[in-house]
Amino acid sequence: MTTAPELLWEPSPDRAAASRMAAFRRWLRDERGLDLPDYRALWEWSVADLPGFWSAIAEFFDVTFHGRPEQVLPEEVMPGARWFPGATLNYAEHALREGEGKTDEDLAVVFVREDGRSEEITYGELRNRVAAARFALAELGVGAGDRVAALAPNCPEALVAFLAAASLGATWSSCSPDFGARAVADRFVQIEPKVLIAVDGYCYGGRRFDVRETVDQLRAEMPGLAATVLIDYLGEEHGLPGALEWSELLAHHRGAPLEFTPVPFDHPLWILYSSGTTGLPKGIVHGHGGMVLEHLKAIGLHCDLGPGDRFFWFTTTGWMMWNFLIGGLLTGTTLVLFDGSPGYPSLSTLWELAARYRVNFFGTSAPFIQSCLKRELRPKDDFDLSALRAVGSTGAPLTTDGFRWVADAVGEDVQIASVSGGTDLCTAFVGASPDVPVWLGEISCPMLGAAAASYDEYGKELHEEVGELVLTKPMPTMPVFFWNDPDGTRLREAYFDTYPGIWRHGDWVRMTDRGSLVIYGRSDSTLNRGGIRMGTAEFYRVVEGFEQIVDSLVIDTSGVGETDGELLCFLVLAEGVELDDVVGDLKAALRTELSPRHVPNRFIVVDEVPRTLNGKKLEVPVKKILAGTPPERAVSRDALQNPSSLDPFVQLSHTAEE
Repeated sequence: MTTAPELLWEPSPDRAAASRMAAFRRWLRDERGLDLPDYRALWEWSVADLPGFWSAIAEFFDVTFHGRPEQVLPEEVMPGARWFPGATLNYAEHALREGEGKTDEDLAVVFVREDGRSEEITYGELRNRVAAARFALAELGVGAGDRVAALAPNCPEALVAFLAAASLGATWSSCSPDFGARAVADRFVQIEPKVLIAVDGYCYGGRRFDVRETVDQLRAEMPGLAATVLIDYLGEEHGLPGALEWSELLAHHRGAPLEFTPVPFDHPLWILYSSGTTGLPKGIVHGHGGMVLEHLKAIGLHCDLGPGDRFFWFTTTGWMMWNFLIGGLLTGTTLVLFDGSPGYPSLSTLWELAARYRVNFFGTSAPFIQSCLKRELRPKDDFDLSALRAVGSTGAPLTTDGFRWVADAVGEDVQIASVSGGTDLCTAFVGASPDVPVWLGEISCPMLGAAAASYDEYGKELHEEVGELVLTKPMPTMPVFFWNDPDGTRLREAYFDTYPGIWRHGDWVRMTDRGSLVIYGRSDSTLNRGGIRMGTAEFYRVVEGFEQIVDSLVIDTSGVGETDGELLCFLVLAEGVELDDVVGDLKAALRTELSPRHVPNRFIVVDEVPRTLNGKKLEVPVKKILAGTPPERAVSRDALQNPSSLDPFVQLSHTAEE
């Protein structure tokens, strides 16, 4: 066994015993006769007996089935696993049903916008708004199986519209209003929505943006729309010819009864999208039942959130973390929604929010934590974070410095929940548990019901070695199907081509003998230098640890084109810094902390690192461009936050050809 890294956090015996995870183990002992003394034993049982585990989750959380399931899982196969056949239920019903912490007077939502607009909504008021919106959608002809698309930020209107659509059995899909018109159309046109719900504009970074022109373009490209509903989000009463007014619809139908349409377990709940960097984004469809069970488990047990708790995650409606965040309603948790820039007017904005609203679980991205670290923020010194129990981090591997910063600057008693999963499953399947320690730089555990493992290229399981992250058994949140993929070809190619019958996730991972994990970045952008393979995340940990470096992108051109390739490092430098100021120390650090083979052949300064709309670095498409692939074939510029950032890479590829 390798030496364990530094132990950063460990729950007290009282805290662990008071967790919902411990309550679940006690319930299993009392109701199922299972003696599972710790998390590891519980996880091993959860993946060894999938029917037993998932039926226990349904029973423990009192899932309401209208049609009773014939069985849990007739056959453990991937793809094509059929979960709870015969069962009918409704996601929105579980989000809005009455119960502990969900009386009409209990707080369901706290909403804050960067310009100061705020609102608090009780469960009773949320039910009333959803009932009115449901009736309005039904009157517009929306029924089970129809699609409702929304161009909206992380706001109460988006939440209400989603729950109303789900209550009817309609299928939801959303994009953030800062997506460009082409990027939104690439997503929405292919699913042919019946109703489009859109804001008139949005706020970001102290500015206001009017998106009515985008809405008009979308309407023109979707002639099958029965209606467009406009939300007066900026309060300027702009309007849009031919569009219905959201507030008028809700006011007109105020007092409508709240009802729910029972649908089959795998009935489409929402459509999420792949990044779409190399073509039309893939529409990833998830079902009602899988999401109810998974988010009850992940939020109720792993995040340890329930009635009386407050759950925040910084996200937009174009990222699956929005869908995860709103799952907090399933457990009776109060959602804290924020719309705006996390850096406006300063990087302390979200920490001040957490203090003001007594947030218990604060979710963010690894890049945000790195930004706070570089600015030397110390939130615990500036704000009362005594309610905070955990900080969640995802979107990229969290560096060891990031772990240390949370422990030192946010609170030594705060659990660091570094998690990973993705749009594909709309959850994290490796992450944290309230009764599992946190080790420096490591994800604490595979999550319950997730048979995570590391494989070599031949399909042999690895321990304490870096390999492909795989799932060896099905999960209820695996995609029901891809949109416009009738025979399942694209879905099989996405996950099951490398290891037949095994889900290949596309990350490099090392599974430790302690049961923890370390993710090293995407396996399709691996740095393979002289036979030494390394994930890009390891490289970024070193490079972006320098305060003179704002951002970076590393590309290994080996294996593409006809040359042996180079290791290229693109740097965004802090203001006033020159490359010569940092390159010597940078080379020395990479040589010492990684290997001499991982010192780049060249360092190149750029203004920006290309990123997808959801903030992912664009490693693979840039690698293709540098190898000579025409940029229009390598990446869709409409899928990028910053399309012009590609220009230096295109120019570099032309220079190489000359």
